[in-house]
Amino acid sequence: MPDHQQLLVRRAVAAGLGLLILLLLFFGIRGCLDSRKENALKDYNRDVTGLAQNSGETTAAFFETLVQGDLAPADQQTELNTLRAQAERQVQAARDISVPGDMEPAQANLLLALQFREEAMARIAQRIPTARGSERAAAEEATNQIAGQMEKLLASDVVWSQRVEPFMKEALTAQDIGDPVTVSRVLTSLSWLDAGTVAGRIGGTASEDSNENASQEDGEVAPGLHGHGLVSTSVGDTTLQPGGTPNRIPASGNPTFNVTFANQGDNNEENVRVRVTVKPQTGESVSATKTVDQTTAGAEAEVAVPLGEAPPIGTPATITVEVLQVPGEEKTDNNRQEYTALFTR
Repeated sequence: MPDHQQLLVRRAVAAGLGLLILLLLFFGIRGCLDSRKENALKDYNRDVTGLAQNSGETTAAFFETLVQGDLAPADQQTELNTLRAQAERQVQAARDISVPGDMEPAQANLLLALQFREEAMARIAQRIPTARGSERAAAEEATNQIAGQMEKLLASDVVWSQRVEPFMKEALTAQDIGDPVTVSRVLTSLSWLDAGTVAGRIGGTASEDSNENASQEDGEVAPGLHGHGLVSTSVGDTTLQPGGTPNRIPASGNPTFNVTFANQGDNNEENVRVRVTVKPQTGESVSATKTVDQTTAGAEAEVAVPLGEAPPIGTPATITVEVLQVPGEEKTDNNRQEYTALFTR
């Protein structure tokens, strides 16, 4: 009888040990799976953060190139297409990242946002030479199409903020992960949705007045010297001084640059464009263009150029003021001036 009791005790102990081992294995495996899932979610969040940063840098460079009216249209298109190719690689990089199951809704919208950006950049690059060309009707159509592609860039921001970010937060919160989620916004000014603003910033033909003189339409240039020279630029009571010392300018929501320039040629000139570009050390450049109907040979002209939006506050910026080249103008080194500025409240 004692031997039978000892056998039962041994069996009970063995069963208890077996159950304990099974429980340890269960919780151990579960813990490993939970840890693996948490790491996968964190890795995905880090990958998306990197993509957001890369996409922001690429589109910022795209907008900077878009307002460089001193570039020949073909050269500008080449640079824009180079940046578009970067955006295409970012779409492929998004496809290649490892996606946890809980992040699949976010991933679908991430791809949509990045594809919107690549498609918009491709279409804008395609249309920029026409928008800056000499055929007014074609330029107006191309400019409207560029403004339409800005709507697609805005849509990419909406998709990211309303779908990518919330779905990622939901998946992370479900696992008690408090890592921040990056929001990516590339269209920093809604003024780009306006075709007139687009035309002014890219120096497009559609920004010019329609009553050009017949000699320019026919490609004929009157004999004698043609051209202008920049005299001065002021903002309010502040006359800007060139050089490295910043001009301290009281900031406003829409500063106006008063540009004085001289017609230094032998001929009156029509539809003379004056462009002001404000480029901060970091971030997107802001540019505006105004057209002067006519300048008189040997006389000065003045034009007020509203920037159209608030300038960068508290950070050094370079202000570039240009009187754009007119037909027959050969000397252009005095058409342009750069100023260092600091907009302050």
